[in-house]
Amino acid sequence: MNNISLPIIFLVLAVVVLVFGFGVVWLNRRKPAAPVVQRATPITKAAVVEEVIVEEAAVEVAVVVEKASVRDRLSKARSAFGGAVTSVLTRSEISDTTWDELEEALLRADVGVRVAQELMQPLRARVKSKEIVSPQQLIDALRQDMSAHLVSTDRELRFDATIEGPNIWLMVGVNGAGKTTSIGKISAQQTALGRTVMMAAGDTFRAAAGEQLATWAERSGAEIIRGAEGGDPSSVIFDAVQAANARNIDLVLADTAGRLQSNTNLMEELRKVRRVAEKGAGTVTEVLLVIDATTGQNGLSQARVFAEATQVTGIVLTKLDGSAKGGIVFAIETELGIPIKLVGLGETITDLVAFNPIEFVDALF
Repeated sequence: MNNISLPIIFLVLAVVVLVFGFGVVWLNRRKPAAPVVQRATPITKAAVVEEVIVEEAAVEVAVVVEKASVRDRLSKARSAFGGAVTSVLTRSEISDTTWDELEEALLRADVGVRVAQELMQPLRARVKSKEIVSPQQLIDALRQDMSAHLVSTDRELRFDATIEGPNIWLMVGVNGAGKTTSIGKISAQQTALGRTVMMAAGDTFRAAAGEQLATWAERSGAEIIRGAEGGDPSSVIFDAVQAANARNIDLVLADTAGRLQSNTNLMEELRKVRRVAEKGAGTVTEVLLVIDATTGQNGLSQARVFAEATQVTGIVLTKLDGSAKGGIVFAIETELGIPIKLVGLGETITDLVAFNPIEFVDALF
């Protein structure tokens, strides 16, 4: 009897466990699934949200990103310049070696020969007249003079709310400088200010340029006008301006094809883009030249040619965080009189910031 009842008991226990397990599964399936939360509100001043797209899973994750710090991001430029400053400060007097170290540091930072001389000559005179007698006084004076070379320029992005039709900001520059990405970041900033934005995909020659700009438009809450691949960029920008005017949109951000400043035909086409942009209902209030900071003095020749072709009003200096050649800021502003308005300090949407010259010089020291 005992031999027969024991297997029956085990069988009953197994049945009970199976029934209990199926019951738990059935109850869980009856529970409603957790809702997928999507960001439906526009980007605000209080918190800018960066959407990180995971391509494999096609999932968007909201990540709060802090504003970039110039001091934290200029480590490469500071290491190129700061070593000479530290060396000068360890000495008890100002000697010929002091001048050699400072001049070399300025040139390595790509300040340029002309600017380096403009900074050094007045300091030499002040040392000779005994107005400056110690290395610390010399470094302090150099710091003040470098700041003075930059502070007198108007760096505000020009937006005229009194004009009829939209403001137009043209983005120009060579291939790979970061025009399209900069447009996306500027769009997010302007949306945060409460302005409506239309993007014009005027780079009709680079593969996937339109798709890239469309992604930025979606992320920043902007509208976009695109043309056929290989089409006339002037007509795309003209159509975007007309559409923006019809929809009462405040600002048109116009992308253009990247081109080398040495290509005469392409530069002539850029002149045409500039002319056609204002034939419609809008007004060009900014022409922003995007320069990769890692190009150094080559950026100066770019700025000179583009300024002649398109009446450049400001510079967007990208990749400054990855460059030891931040001195190009001084060369551009001193030799061309074009203000640096925005600087790129990283990859996220908040890493394009207004250029603050005093903060920049302080970071170098």
